[in-house]
Amino acid sequence: MNYSTKILVLLLVLLTMGVHAQRPAQERIKTLKVAFITERLGLTPSEAQDFWPVYNAHDEALRRLRRKERQRFGSQLPYLDDLTDDEVAKLLSEFQILQNEKHGLEQEFLQNLEKVLPARKIVLLLKAEEDFKKRLLQQVRKRRGQ
Repeated sequence: MNYSTKILVLLLVLLTMGVHAQRPAQERIKTLKVAFITERLGLTPSEAQDFWPVYNAHDEALRRLRRKERQRFGSQLPYLDDLTDDEVAKLLSEFQILQNEKHGLEQEFLQNLEKVLPARKIVLLLKAEEDFKKRLLQQVRKRRGQ
């Protein structure tokens, strides 16, 4: 059994235990995502050791930025019609700043990944993340009966 298969089995066992322990949905999703990415990339032990800290740091930075975005814009969008043109312009400017920050995070992430993974696995990661999102949305839709 190769390293990535062992990790996948371990993560599935942990996931099963987590389901019974009623862990929050976000933790279960994160566990599934780790297993999915690990399997898709076929990381060697050395690559996994270098990759996951880079990935997790990026994921946390992106999570903080998204939270900031939701806090700022989520509270204003329902009242968009009540805002003055100047307030809307300021909101748009803040949105552009956050989008630039997000772009900067992505660029930095890719640069950091190039230090620990070959280009092929970086592209596989990008595809794996998209595939995981699609599967997750399919599962959500399925559970809602759509």
